[in-house]
Amino acid sequence: MTASAASRKGGRRNRAGRLGRVVMLVVALGLFGGAYATFAPTGQADETSSSIAVREGQKLYNESCISCHGQNAQGVKDRGPSLIGVGSASVEFQVETGRMPLARQEAQAQRKQPAFNDEQTDQLAAYIQSIGGGPEIPDGDLRGDEALGGELFRVNCSSCHAFSSNGGALSSGKYAPSLEPASDREIYAAMLTGPQNMPVFGENQLTPDEKKAIIAYVQTQKTDADPGGWGIGRTGPVPEMVVIFGIGIVVCLFGALWIAGKS
Repeated sequence: MTASAASRKGGRRNRAGRLGRVVMLVVALGLFGGAYATFAPTGQADETSSSIAVREGQKLYNESCISCHGQNAQGVKDRGPSLIGVGSASVEFQVETGRMPLARQEAQAQRKQPAFNDEQTDQLAAYIQSIGGGPEIPDGDLRGDEALGGELFRVNCSSCHAFSSNGGALSSGKYAPSLEPASDREIYAAMLTGPQNMPVFGENQLTPDEKKAIIAYVQTQKTDADPGGWGIGRTGPVPEMVVIFGIGIVVCLFGALWIAGKS
């Protein structure tokens, strides 16, 4: 074999070797890309959905909340507190119950028809959560042991909300609201965040299971019957005494006069 023929044969082998390496590289990249496409789309979709919620929440915040809470949610003096660190739970409670946006400055924010729907509320909550973190309402069932909830409610809640959970007056024009219209998530959020005059019940005071037990007790009261007769709003001994003296004594008095007139 001549030198030129050997050189051409060696060149063909080198080209074939380079081509083989290129093919192997392409195959390896294809396998890697396929594996990534198999496992990555779900996480990517979740991240995109979350970022969209935050972005839409920021738009809503800039339209409806910025005048009182500031451009960066740092608060505005004499208008609105900082929202840094209040968490999505606080936003969900305040917005879902219509307390925010605030209609006017007064002793206590009133519950009213909410200005935002559920999706918008979730978006606002996502935005506030993204800029400062804070308490979040857990997913899933929020009801626990009803009997335990009754004990915990009487110790921790009844002094303000009354034994019937119908609420009661506080000082300076403030009050503990009735829990009649409150949902499971609203009650849990209130215990987590301590809105207005309510204290915050952290896990050192009430564990998540104990919070769920209180919710179960409160919600059961709404459907509980009054087997003893007229419930009189379940507001305690004061209205019962009013009924006794205002109705019972009057009836007895007229009965005695009627008997005396017949004798």
